Amino acid sequence: MRATRTPDNVDEYIAQFPDHIQIKLREIRTTIKKAAPDAEEKISYQMPAFTLKGILVYFAAQTNHIGFYPTSSGIKAFQKELAGYKTGKGSIQFLSDKPLPLSLISKIVKFRIKENLEKAKAGR
Repeated sequence: MRATRTPDNVDEYIAQFPDHIQIKLREIRTTIKKAAPDAEEKISYQMPAFTLKGILVYFAAQTNHIGFYPTSSGIKAFQKELAGYKTGKGSIQFLSDKPLPLSLISKIVKFRIKENLEKAKAGR
């Protein structure tokens, strides 16, 4: 279940999916916005992305899961908390039929903000 075309904004992206997936996507979007109120929202690589001094995270609906992409550092920093989820180098899979771990998502986003701000401050 991928987006059928590249949407112009996150609202259009979410609207392409069935209601039960839209609910999950809105939950994750709201959680990211609360954790990163100064971040900008955009579509990048055909999926929703949040940026603040660079990419913070992406998220996307897939066939059986919601993909969350906090870069490899976001995965590594939360390895223990992510033990029950399928992860890749820079991705986490949250099953579509299970509740999203919103507090963990929030912690990862805040970690990524701190990381990006530190990199920006160091002039990288």
